[in-house]
Amino acid sequence: MKLSVEISKYPLTEGDYVAAIQDFIDRINAYEDISVITNYMSTQLFGDFDTVTNALNKELKTSFEKHGTSIFVCKFIPGDLQAKYGDKYSN
Repeated sequence: MKLSVEISKYPLTEGDYVAAIQDFIDRINAYEDISVITNYMSTQLFGDFDTVTNALNKELKTSFEKHGTSIFVCKFIPGDLQAKYGDKYSN
């Protein structure tokens, strides 16, 4: 089963919040089996359900451990919206 996820991170700790966000994006981009599109508002992930959710499970935990309290706002949509709508979901 394919999955599309839209995710936004809001660090609640003092310091360089941009670095905390970029660190999460960089780690997610390291997964070769996940297609990632990032814009100013959010990051979209597309791929196999288990691959995407396992990556998120690991990287959410890492973010909390490394950067402290953050809010992650996510939308999970079954299917591959990138394949279905193509460039409509990129910048």
